[in-house]
Amino acid sequence: MTVPLGESIRQSFERRILSGELAPGSRLPTEQEIMAEFGCSRMTVSKALSALTTAGLIERRKRAGTFVVRPRVHAMVLEVPDLAAQVAARGQAYRFRLHRRNEEMVQDGHLAGQRALHLGGTHFADGEPLAIEDRLVSLAAVPAIADADLAAESPGTWLLHHVPWTEADTRIFATGANPAEAEALGLNPGAPCLCIERRTWRGDEPITTVRQLFVASGYELVAHFGPGGAS
Repeated sequence: MTVPLGESIRQSFERRILSGELAPGSRLPTEQEIMAEFGCSRMTVSKALSALTTAGLIERRKRAGTFVVRPRVHAMVLEVPDLAAQVAARGQAYRFRLHRRNEEMVQDGHLAGQRALHLGGTHFADGEPLAIEDRLVSLAAVPAIADADLAAESPGTWLLHHVPWTEADTRIFATGANPAEAEALGLNPGAPCLCIERRTWRGDEPITTVRQLFVASGYELVAHFGPGGAS
């Protein structure tokens, strides 16, 4: 998939910021310098910088320049977890098996009217099924995922490493596994499970929607609340 030049510029600076190459407080090159680096128009550069501003990664100060700020993700009460890191932190071996990957036009919901990558897979801890997930990722917001190796790295982990989000909503509830879900998780039909449904945005742009179904005895959500926020 060919990535528009403005999107390439946005991705380039996004990577530099997320990797720490451009730390909070760092000043970005001027628009003229970016135009020279990428061989493009001022309008293309301005569009890329506007997207980074909307994502909460930079701020443009009049007559002073453009500076890196801390992504607003760190201010969220409930973080989007990295299952691979969580499983590893428990001292268990993590593995993800991708069993669905196709592009489709979304008809309704969070990504209605958009072309998305539809992904499905199973998360394992020490070789045992921990969770199954069904995910849609906007190809307009995240074109690079079309070429990502999601068999080597789970979609959720890949997104957390490559795409900053600024807003998310999460729905958590208990449910019984239907026959297909029960088979995938090695459970009896109707067995209790923890279901998490999440949607994320970058500014006004929707990124992904995901439904994860966990073996009830294998996963828990813990949040600590105090004067300084949540952890």
